[in-house]
Amino acid sequence: MSEAQTKRGDRAQHIHFLIRDAIITGKLAPGSALRQEELAKTYASSRMPIREALRSLSAEGLVQLIPNRGAIVAPIDPNELRENFEMREAAETLAIRLALPHLSNAHIDRAAEIQDQIESCKIEDFGRLNKAFHLSLYEPSNRPRLLAHIGSLHDIAERYHRFTLQQLDYFDRSSADHRAIVDACYKRDAERAISLTSSHIVDAGKTLESYLRNV
Repeated sequence: MSEAQTKRGDRAQHIHFLIRDAIITGKLAPGSALRQEELAKTYASSRMPIREALRSLSAEGLVQLIPNRGAIVAPIDPNELRENFEMREAAETLAIRLALPHLSNAHIDRAAEIQDQIESCKIEDFGRLNKAFHLSLYEPSNRPRLLAHIGSLHDIAERYHRFTLQQLDYFDRSSADHRAIVDACYKRDAERAISLTSSHIVDAGKTLESYLRNV
């Protein structure tokens, strides 16, 4: 690969990250058009890295490429939400099961500290802190690919959190679940920690999906 191709690939990856963040945080609204010429101006880029970034975002499900119309931000989709939370439940129960034998009090203390932050955070910070809470407990699993997969699922879920949290009384329920998971981890009650993690994710997914299907 030539130096020019490497630089173009790096540029496309950087733009991919910037557009991805704008979609996840809601700066680019679901269904909004993604015009290459406008994005090129916004990110001070030629159109080729923009095209590459949009293709990779399409593969993630964050962008839809429509023939003869161009690209749009993928609409909010209850079916995608359901699949996301199904995948999260499977991956995260595995992660905490693998992590628990190696989980130190320092790891659990870190999760408890993050939960303290969640209970006073703004909506725009919830997704980042919620992801950090869960990953802090899964880190001792020593499964980097699994953790990267879980992190990506949390990023996708943040779109839905931001869209629905203002409408739902969800913070208190989520915090109570987190506190119960932390308590089970301190007590080294593995089966309870796994069960609570599973029910927390399943219940959250059902709550958000039900809301989206009825708005």
